[in-house]
Amino acid sequence: MIYATVVLWEHLSDNNRLILTHFVKICQILVSRILKRDMIKEAHKRLVKMVKIIEQYYGQEKITPNLHLSLHLCECANDYGPLYAFWCFSFERMNGMLGTLPNSHRNIEQELMRRLLNDKKIDLITSTNETRGLELLKNRQSTGSLFETEQFSFDEMHRFLINTNNIQESVINGSERFPGELLHPQKLNLIVPPEMLNLLIQYYTATYVSMNFRSPFTNDLNSIVIQNRTNQYGRCRIGSEIFGSAMSSRHVKSSFVLAQFVNRDESVDTYSGQIQYFFTHSVNLPNGIVEHKLAYIRWYRPVNSAEIQFYFNINNETCDVELWDKEFYPIQRECFIPIHNIFSRFVPVRYKISNRQNSREYLAIIPLNRKYNI
Repeated sequence: MIYATVVLWEHLSDNNRLILTHFVKICQILVSRILKRDMIKEAHKRLVKMVKIIEQYYGQEKITPNLHLSLHLCECANDYGPLYAFWCFSFERMNGMLGTLPNSHRNIEQELMRRLLNDKKIDLITSTNETRGLELLKNRQSTGSLFETEQFSFDEMHRFLINTNNIQESVINGSERFPGELLHPQKLNLIVPPEMLNLLIQYYTATYVSMNFRSPFTNDLNSIVIQNRTNQYGRCRIGSEIFGSAMSSRHVKSSFVLAQFVNRDESVDTYSGQIQYFFTHSVNLPNGIVEHKLAYIRWYRPVNSAEIQFYFNINNETCDVELWDKEFYPIQRECFIPIHNIFSRFVPVRYKISNRQNSREYLAIIPLNRKYNI
């Protein structure tokens, strides 16, 4: 799902590239933690196309029972929700954990149940509280990603998800609450360099269109002063997902993100970049002091040719992998965005295209699914 397209593309024929494109997209959709109806429909259409291509080029004998059963995956998702919620990986992991416990390899189930009952008897003897029935089975706290998302309500997570996905409709300035927190390493009360302060002024001017802003010690008394102090952070947790930054060398791999921007014609484009750091900045607005939670991101340049950018597409079938330039855009106001507008993470892979004249290395952008869990 992540590396298959980049690794195999040069070694496959056009027919196999088309099969791979459909298969990778199907996997990305069906393993998502949150599924929409139109996503399920797209996955089913691609499954049908993929099976037909296999039958056309490799014969009916290659249509195995698993390929037939895959055509019912979307029906299951419509009936029971995302596959993530009911697939058997968790049961298999639990079986593996139980299998490591000492046993005779004969009557494993009975031995494990006896061990469970004996442990509960010991708990009853050592406990002073009287417990009955199902209360004997203690409620354990959730762990991992489930524990992180339990700290926030459904409404909070759903509202944040809508703000991230519907950038044209949701107006975000960075002061809104988000389901997460800023994490160490941190640098508090830092002085903002003059060039970065000018960019902050441009950001607030574009965000609050009815207000004017200025830097300290200037003469425009009708404008709001932008303080030159910020708190910087190396990581940010949103739900169960950790975003790193170039500021934290241990977490650089999770610093590559995608974000959406609305163009002048109201169309939406997705850009790739690397988070340099997260920061909080407070502004004394007419209704009081407001703290903004922002990310400073350097954006990669797109390649000049659309043919190169969509190098991994085949027969007008879209593939999520795109080629971008390795160089950043110059630093400008768009480098500051609210944390809410981070669309997803991606994996960067250096990819070289060669021909008879020369060769050039690009950056292959491979999107990752978000780890939302509602």
